[in-house]
Amino acid sequence: MRTLESLGDLRSKTVIVRCDLNVPLSDGTITDDGRIRASLETLRELRSAGARIVLISHLGRPGGAPDAQYSLRPVADRMAELLAAPVRFVPDTIGGAASAAVSELSDGEVVLLENLRFNPAETSKEASERRSFAAQLAAGADAFVSDGFGVVHREQASVYELPSILPSAAGRLVAKELEVLQRLTETPEREYTVVLGGSKVSDKLGVISHLLERVDRLLIGGGMVFTFLAAQGHNVAASLLESDQLEAVRGYLAEADRRGVEIVLPTDIVVAEAFAADADHEVVPADAIASSRFGEAGMGLDIGPESAATFAEHILASRTVFWNGPMGVFEMDAFASGTREVASALTRSHGFTVVGGGDSAAAVRSLGFRDDQFGHISTGGGASLEYLEGKTLPGLEVLA
Repeated sequence: MRTLESLGDLRSKTVIVRCDLNVPLSDGTITDDGRIRASLETLRELRSAGARIVLISHLGRPGGAPDAQYSLRPVADRMAELLAAPVRFVPDTIGGAASAAVSELSDGEVVLLENLRFNPAETSKEASERRSFAAQLAAGADAFVSDGFGVVHREQASVYELPSILPSAAGRLVAKELEVLQRLTETPEREYTVVLGGSKVSDKLGVISHLLERVDRLLIGGGMVFTFLAAQGHNVAASLLESDQLEAVRGYLAEADRRGVEIVLPTDIVVAEAFAADADHEVVPADAIASSRFGEAGMGLDIGPESAATFAEHILASRTVFWNGPMGVFEMDAFASGTREVASALTRSHGFTVVGGGDSAAAVRSLGFRDDQFGHISTGGGASLEYLEGKTLPGLEVLA
């Protein structure tokens, strides 16, 4: 994969950098700036090299039209603070205002264009429409740097077509993410444990299938665990259940047994009477969810303390740990303990620990953990999972 060095001397060159600045916002305020921070290494290096930097990114899913709630303006302000340098915001992606702002750049200066997805061509299913938009973005630029790992699994104009128009290379973030994923799939130290959570087992089936050939142990938590428990014949009451995945899960349980891969399911569950932060709840055995005092109305919202302790023991005994997906509804304090205990165990591990982006990254930060307490926090949950499934990622393929 081509890296920054392949672009040569970038002094006075206009470089478009595709970042992933898709940060969570609440009333216009950024609640987690992790993705902005992750982009700083590449930007600082380009500024030091004297490049003239044009940042592009998406934010949310505005549906191909301008929508103020998805504007990147707050990102420009926060980027300027973190970069300790001005970041000019341009309320357009192509057209006169954008062209003028780009042409006025001096060496080391930075502009951030408005949300790419305000233009429907960015995510169009028609390659010709995407390429036309990419060509307009590329006008006046000398090079392209792909540094938005969270979108490299998407065949979109700024991810796939743009780097085929300009001399292109991976930024430091994308290169680091790929290095970590190769280590997880090709050269992991043993024992190798993968912790999977999140709401739906269907989102993780491809990962489970691919990892069964590579790992020593899978720890299963989150909403997806109830489909596993149901596949073993247990009544999960009103807990989240994907009944159409029961046979697939039974197949993976049998395959894991055949391969000698240990699948560890929770032995106790925090069951609540409703999906609410203040809901009455109790801890019950995982095979007795329907026997809680809430009966068939009870729903599991977290793994129990016994399970959390077991998961922590396995993590601490491992040399490589990959974690994707919270263990419960961590946004509600009453159901955050399992996720907190898994995160804590990763920070205490002497092995190589990777937090696989998305909700997991948000969880560790919201629970008070620092990024530097983990071996690596990925910026791309979906991209990481697709790589671990063995899929080809268009945004990486075009940089080969």
